[in-house]
Amino acid sequence: MQTTRRNALKTLTGSALTLTALETLASGMEPQTKLKGNIRHSVSRWCYSGIPLDELCQACKEIGIESIELTGPDEWPTLKKYGLTSALGQGNWPKGTGLPSFFNNPKNHDTLVDFYTTLIPQAADAGVTNLICFSGNRNGLSEYQGLLNCQKVLKRLMPLAEKNKVTLTMELLSSRHSHPDYQCDNVEWGAVLCEMVGSEHFKLLYDIFHMQSMHGDHIRNVQRYGKYISHYHTGGMPDRREIDERQEIYYPAIVKAIVATGYKGFIGQEFVPTPKDKEGMLASLKQGVLICDV
Repeated sequence: MQTTRRNALKTLTGSALTLTALETLASGMEPQTKLKGNIRHSVSRWCYSGIPLDELCQACKEIGIESIELTGPDEWPTLKKYGLTSALGQGNWPKGTGLPSFFNNPKNHDTLVDFYTTLIPQAADAGVTNLICFSGNRNGLSEYQGLLNCQKVLKRLMPLAEKNKVTLTMELLSSRHSHPDYQCDNVEWGAVLCEMVGSEHFKLLYDIFHMQSMHGDHIRNVQRYGKYISHYHTGGMPDRREIDERQEIYYPAIVKAIVATGYKGFIGQEFVPTPKDKEGMLASLKQGVLICDV
């Protein structure tokens, strides 16, 4: 009888299948969900933190998701076991830094240069090509001074990022609702910073949920500023729930516009699933992937 993956799994399951054997099989399995392949799919780890990482990896393989993002060096080996990557990596921010206090604060510059000097080679060794970063809050800074402060530290980091082929990706976040006073809160400011830094290894994370809160106009923004964007996030507006018909953003049209720009990167599902059981959470995740699979 011809051996199939299904037969092999049945045989192994009936003979005290070990976790190691499961991981080995999972790393070579093709997704059960047949996707169109026009966009690469990712998911933010924090939205599914209640699911053990090994189980989430297995589910991602079945759905056709290639990446579990906002993960760090301690998690990257587990992703690799399952043939997954981290489309957007991160580390443990040094004391005194974090989303509200980052590149636009000169007091952080030496600390953050040291931090990324370690993290960038780690990411390159793990095959992670994007690392998240932030502007920080304004705290009274003018828009121009914030740009200058961010440019100064990013210029220090670009030679290492370019050498390792790793892109530092600054997230666009809403200062109107989720992150009051955050400076990189519109795509125009971010695009100006990209021009000032002048490197293909500094770009933007266009979070559609956050930018809906700020200004909307996503399709024209994608068309105008797509060359500055290295990653996208989803999320249902207004409550960051599922991206289905219960919320106000029509994702298929936006993703089609993204694909039309020639974008070859990932779209990360970053909504908080309404169900709290594992099966329901993963059903919501699969639904989001299929909505974006244009």
